[in-house]
Amino acid sequence: MRIVFAGTPEFARLALVALIEAGHTIPLVLTQPDRPAGRGLKLTPSPVKQAALDAGIPVAQPRSLRLDGKYPEEAAEAHRLLTEAAPDVMVVAAYGLILPQWTLDLPRLGCLNIHASLLPRWRGAAPIQRAIEAGDAQTGITIMQMDVGLDTGDMLDIRSVPIGPDDTAATLHDALAEVGARAIVDVVQAMADGHAPVPQPQPEAGVTYAAKLDKAEAALDWSLPAETLARRIRAFDPVPGATTRLPGLADPVKVWAAQVVAADVAGKSSESAKPGDVLAATPEGIDVATGAGVLRLKVLQKPGAKRQPVDVFVRGWSPA
Repeated sequence: MRIVFAGTPEFARLALVALIEAGHTIPLVLTQPDRPAGRGLKLTPSPVKQAALDAGIPVAQPRSLRLDGKYPEEAAEAHRLLTEAAPDVMVVAAYGLILPQWTLDLPRLGCLNIHASLLPRWRGAAPIQRAIEAGDAQTGITIMQMDVGLDTGDMLDIRSVPIGPDDTAATLHDALAEVGARAIVDVVQAMADGHAPVPQPQPEAGVTYAAKLDKAEAALDWSLPAETLARRIRAFDPVPGATTRLPGLADPVKVWAAQVVAADVAGKSSESAKPGDVLAATPEGIDVATGAGVLRLKVLQKPGAKRQPVDVFVRGWSPA
């Protein structure tokens, strides 16, 4: 198969490498423009771009694919390159640009998307994080035939992945990336062999949307239940990172791990405490009252410092 690949982050890189290793011809890779990264804000290629360059594959980085949009010259050049590539199919994974109709129509077999949820649940930008935040027991990968809607296309393959009680967005991302890479290789190979999966329309019931993460969500709202906050901390690891303010510290700290504990801690009843009150600070954890229950903070990070287990963190801090 001749495959044009469109993707940007690590999640997509694994799929690109898997397709290369499976022996398919990839004449072109599309990815987002280089972004500033690191303390020096040096322009850095995306993981997908680096993998393509390592494999000797030409790379295009248009800021838009809309021929009538803000960057028509870049879109027109992308159109030329895609036409010359003459792909059987385009594979898209976390690309970051909207594909206009001409892009969907250009490959002989259309465009396939690797989506990190069990569609139609969690259509949209942040399916991994929203699944953890919602307390879902499982998520997965859907290989979808793309259309003009937001993750509304017919499904070609669905693979479930359990969400463990300690899974963060980072650990679940890695598991889903591996499953997605295997799934897209299987689907593309089936198409190459003339046994393409029969497209299945998405169910009308169960549609939810995974809104893009907002930095404003990072601050923990202690009026929420402890269970909800514990899930949010895991969902926001590594980005944007859950934050809170602690007594005696001028700047917010990030909270990377926490657990729900019994209501009465260190002899101080949470029933008389207000949400956000620190009930205890010991080497075992910093216990904070919430809207329902107590949350024990286990791993924290001060600005400019590294993540610290709570026994190390409390040595240099006291709630008094």
